[in-house]
Amino acid sequence: MNRLMDASSPYLLQHRDNPVHWWEWGPEAFAEARRENKPVLISIGYAACHWCHVMAHESFEDAGVAQVMNELFVNIKVDREERPDVDHVYMSALHALGEQGGWPLTMFLTPDGEPFWGGTYFPKEPRFGRPGFKQVLHEISRIYHAEPDRVRQNAGALKNHLAQTATGDGGTLGLADLDQFGTRLVGVFDEENGGIQGAPKFPNPPILEFLLRYARRARDGAARNRFLHTLERMAFGGIYDHLGGGFARYSVDAQWLVPHFEKMLYDNAQLLELYAVGFAETGRPLFRTAAEGIVAWLEREMTTPEGGFASSLDADSEGEEGRFYVWSLAEIHQVLGREDGDFFAKVYDITEHGNWEETNIPNRLISGEAPAAVEERLAPMRTRLLDHRAGRVRPGLDDKVLADWNGLMISSLVRAAPLLDRPGWIGLAQRAYGFISDSMTRDGRLGHSWRGGSLIYPGFALDHAALMRAALALHEVTGDDVYLRDAQTWRDVLLQDYLVHETGVLAMTAKGADALVVRPQPTQDEAVPNANGVFAEALVRLAQITGAQADHRLADETLDRLVSTARSSPLGQTSILNALDLHLRGLSIVITGRDSKPLHEAALRLPYLDGSRRAVREGQVLDPDHPAHALASAQAGPQALVCAGTHCSLPVRDPEALTARVHEMLRT
Repeated sequence: MNRLMDASSPYLLQHRDNPVHWWEWGPEAFAEARRENKPVLISIGYAACHWCHVMAHESFEDAGVAQVMNELFVNIKVDREERPDVDHVYMSALHALGEQGGWPLTMFLTPDGEPFWGGTYFPKEPRFGRPGFKQVLHEISRIYHAEPDRVRQNAGALKNHLAQTATGDGGTLGLADLDQFGTRLVGVFDEENGGIQGAPKFPNPPILEFLLRYARRARDGAARNRFLHTLERMAFGGIYDHLGGGFARYSVDAQWLVPHFEKMLYDNAQLLELYAVGFAETGRPLFRTAAEGIVAWLEREMTTPEGGFASSLDADSEGEEGRFYVWSLAEIHQVLGREDGDFFAKVYDITEHGNWEETNIPNRLISGEAPAAVEERLAPMRTRLLDHRAGRVRPGLDDKVLADWNGLMISSLVRAAPLLDRPGWIGLAQRAYGFISDSMTRDGRLGHSWRGGSLIYPGFALDHAALMRAALALHEVTGDDVYLRDAQTWRDVLLQDYLVHETGVLAMTAKGADALVVRPQPTQDEAVPNANGVFAEALVRLAQITGAQADHRLADETLDRLVSTARSSPLGQTSILNALDLHLRGLSIVITGRDSKPLHEAALRLPYLDGSRRAVREGQVLDPDHPAHALASAQAGPQALVCAGTHCSLPVRDPEALTARVHEMLRT
């Protein structure tokens, strides 16, 4: 019997009609495996995953394959976005087996949940020296029953490997170390195409932020150029949707031309704030357009009726990857006419024979930026093509609301809004934050995934860390202490329920959550920044905002523990290094007094990389430990105080002077 009919996950619901007797993750499935003395097959994927669909069509929808699966295994289907903890454990096990990893993840477990072998996508039939899926199933079942010692040995070795937690060497890091890492990073960037050298190419936003922080700190022109060139090539490339806005997950080639067409909320959240900073750094319309395109896509296609943000759009439609997004030259002419069609085709690399598999991915890698008059002519053409595209069969939308990914987007909207003079984005962020606060919170703790009134609870460490950072961003822009109190609540939950005192890092899962074979405590960044790095940044910002000694001590202690771990693989843990840079160099700007709105707005127009802002409302007082405490209460008129560590500047009273003071203090 297939038990996915009542699942909340759109990914699981895609498999509810499979002839496979799927179970959802839970103790009942493992109890069944023990009762039947069968190994467990766990298949992990997500709704926008192309190869997940391929394996589903080839094998899980095939009655013959399903019969073998049902006879020999207890089969569990998992949405990795709903259960990142389960995915992390078994993906780590696959890596320990020497495999590269990816999705669909196919692992074989004992009835106690211990992995003993696995892989990713298996073709239904033998191909290119790889066994077919049915062959794999029969052989794994044979080994499980005929060679139990081998299974126990594999499972034990993998479990011991998974139980190992990264520990530091006791060393610390300073600005000189960060500069050394930055110099190394410049050397691995692709001078021609931007991004890390080679293919496939991923945006890697935490690494891009680290590169920009290094460029600003060391005044390294080569690093700055690598950062800006990467933003440029992505915005010109096919990875960017030139009609509807938003970025695809990654590019399969080194030029950013051919995307893997799925669009994920978390990628676009992280890229939004980087493009906003890119615009603030250069004033280039290209970067503004890319940022505004992300938010246009978010509002048009990804905002749920309740105000939260959906998770992803599928890569496939009508059974083909990218079908929704590609064009023939004939179709361009049909929509735009001959003259406009030829003009558009020249700019966007549309040809008779196509630039990818006999069709065309719109891009501007060849034509680049154009004069304002050309852009004005192109704008209505893009609108007409977007309207026409809306009539196609749409890719599937995974409309579950994930607290962590929403937290990332909320922060980015709030940070980008003042840099691009888009105040409406703050309202969009507040609405999403309000939905999460109202519908995804129980007893001061967050759930992880919401869909149709169903909440997966408790949430994970990244849910609380990302919402803590989002609350601080909203506090900075609104001055509302409700957001500050929320941030302190999420901090306390993380310290109480997620911090593992023996190692000093956050576990993914809360105390008392579903037991896994191990309790994962990763510090590496993956497609999203690691919870430990996000938490560290949020603690630094909280200390900059409050000035409280207890907050500063907590930020110090947390970073001391984390940076010793990050030393071993710094470029894999740049979210921690970015938090360290903010801690060592970041400024705290305090705005006080009546009629101080112009000063507050000027402070918000300074990139978030440089520090944190606090607008003190009438009746509010700073913590007695705050270095600006005395100066802030000394005058009723508008003033801004710029603080670095325990020292603050003399008051400044006009926006231009504030900007100049910040730049001066950053240079020292």
